[in-house]
Amino acid sequence: MKLTICHLYPDLLDLYGDRGNIIALAARCRWRGIEPVIQQASLDEDLNFMGMDILFIGGGSDREQGLLVQDLMRREKELRRAIENGLVVLCICGGYQMLGKYYQMSNGERIDGLGILDVWTIAGERRLIGNVVVDLSEKILGDKPCKFKTLVGFENHSGKTHLGEKASPLGNVLFGHGNNGEDSGEGVRYLNVFGTYLHGPLLPKNPHFADLLLELAAKRRGLDNSLRELDDHLEELAHTAMVQRLLKQA
Repeated sequence: MKLTICHLYPDLLDLYGDRGNIIALAARCRWRGIEPVIQQASLDEDLNFMGMDILFIGGGSDREQGLLVQDLMRREKELRRAIENGLVVLCICGGYQMLGKYYQMSNGERIDGLGILDVWTIAGERRLIGNVVVDLSEKILGDKPCKFKTLVGFENHSGKTHLGEKASPLGNVLFGHGNNGEDSGEGVRYLNVFGTYLHGPLLPKNPHFADLLLELAAKRRGLDNSLRELDDHLEELAHTAMVQRLLKQA
């Protein structure tokens, strides 16, 4: 069994160790006897979104976002078709913002996004920085039994993202700021697309969330998506320690 994982713009979007998410997905595949096929693609390179199982887009600065959104625009129809077909996408910070409707910068300049996600972002006057704990939405977890109903990560963004009627947050912020520091929501899910501001990187800190992505990817391919359980006791101890530490400060 193989799963193809694509890291888009790894040379330009890799804040706060975001490439660790690719390392975590690949490792959790290998530990189960699944062969991870890792692809990397940057500006103007050919892509086959329908041939991917998981697409990862990391975070970057406003300058990089302005450059990359133009490259993404020419791929918009193909990417949208793959997403409607169930492609699993994890997009963080700048990647999250680019899949939305627009990003309005502090100088008033507006960068149009792909409009795949019913979200929009407006630059705030201060940065939202620090560790985050999120209580995952039941809509995200569904009927899947899960050891943890929380996500932990690190955020550092000035953009304040707001969700429209067609978007649902990943969950509610228990500690930290989240999408905008106002409505207690963090991230978004649309079909199998997950957007979030959590860096750190996200998946090594949240192995249960990494497995959710892998299960969705396997299911889309018509494969057995009941992943073999791994010995995650160290990861679980680290996750629990961070949640308890931060909630004591809340």
